[in-house]
Amino acid sequence: MGDFFLFIGLPYIALFSLVVVSIYRFKTRESGISSLSSQFLEKEKLFWGSIAWHVGITIVLLGHIIAFSMPSFVQALVSNLVILYSLEIIGLSASLFAFIGLIILFVRRLRISRIQQVTSVMDLVILSLLTLQILFGILTAIFYRWGLSWSGATLIPYVWSIFTFQPDLTYVSSMPHIVKAHIIFAWLFLLLIPFSRLIHFLALPFEYLFRLPQIVIWNAKLQEENASSAELKAASRRHFLKSTVGITGGLILLLAGVAEKTLFFFKGPALSEKERAELLEEKIHKMKAAVQQQSLEYERLKSKHIFIANLKDLKENEGIYFVDYEMRTGFVFKGDDGLPLVYSAKCPHLGCTLINKVNDGQLLCPCHISHFDVRTGDYIDGPVRKPLDKIKYVVKDKAGQIVSNIDEKKIAEYKIYITKEKSA
Repeated sequence: MGDFFLFIGLPYIALFSLVVVSIYRFKTRESGISSLSSQFLEKEKLFWGSIAWHVGITIVLLGHIIAFSMPSFVQALVSNLVILYSLEIIGLSASLFAFIGLIILFVRRLRISRIQQVTSVMDLVILSLLTLQILFGILTAIFYRWGLSWSGATLIPYVWSIFTFQPDLTYVSSMPHIVKAHIIFAWLFLLLIPFSRLIHFLALPFEYLFRLPQIVIWNAKLQEENASSAELKAASRRHFLKSTVGITGGLILLLAGVAEKTLFFFKGPALSEKERAELLEEKIHKMKAAVQQQSLEYERLKSKHIFIANLKDLKENEGIYFVDYEMRTGFVFKGDDGLPLVYSAKCPHLGCTLINKVNDGQLLCPCHISHFDVRTGDYIDGPVRKPLDKIKYVVKDKAGQIVSNIDEKKIAEYKIYITKEKSA
């Protein structure tokens, strides 16, 4: 329920606030839409903090916008490891640059008495929020490296699901807490923009496109020689009308093109009878999958033990997948002593599913090339720094009784069940 609010409810509240509250402020308090510059009160610290902050955050935002707007292009680009490493270094450096600038601006607000007089509570809230947001972004880049690579299959589809009004929580539900915090603070930031001085960046001076052009006369005598005041005004109106017609025509064409693409995107192309049948079949398949998942959740809610495999079917070099009590993928192998080895199949790095094949006693996470010892679940190498989660199990005989000692003669009768009790 918490994830549903934070990653589905909060985004739509934030977007509603950004659009509706911003429009309301522009309509009712247009004169209050200002950055309220404090440069005349203090310049030196503002210069160094502002330059570092604006340069760093501009690079970071451009990277995020390009990654979210052109995911296929970015994924093809970062398939080259040299480009991936270079972009990651640039992004991390820009984040650190922005963070340093933000700290300077924050300290400036807190330490200089003249600046304190023009600092509101919302200013401090926004600065705190931005500081935490940048910090969690830096921590994500450090502890969960190569974000440009793995975000293409997780964060980017999640954001697109929000903007296309088809929110999908599965993309972020298994993300680490640091990554989740980075996402949550981004939505909170959008939520608070209309209530802060940051709203000024939405105040674009469109009125300059339609006002009468200003004429600068350098010499009054030259004015009298070239034209009368009436002629200048007439020429000014003609230029204004021509500019207005040109700009209006261009905007109409642009809006028409955008509207056509937008309507086509949401409506989609006309489907043939065969395509409609295939689409219906796909919907039925998804509904069946949803029903199956709900059935699994119900079974795990009411049952203390869940069957996962027959003891005789276990193999040392290939695991059997199953779904645990948290609706995550797990797998079970045969140990050297013949007893089950039961682990979560989700990598503790970023939640990727491990391959259920054993190679030289090791299990592989294919997303970021991490290896784990199949006998103990401990990590061996890769960006991961945690072992696999062990899942507690019991072995039952054909009568359904839990057995503590395995009788080799009755191997075919034994079944393995996972239990709700947490493994030590």
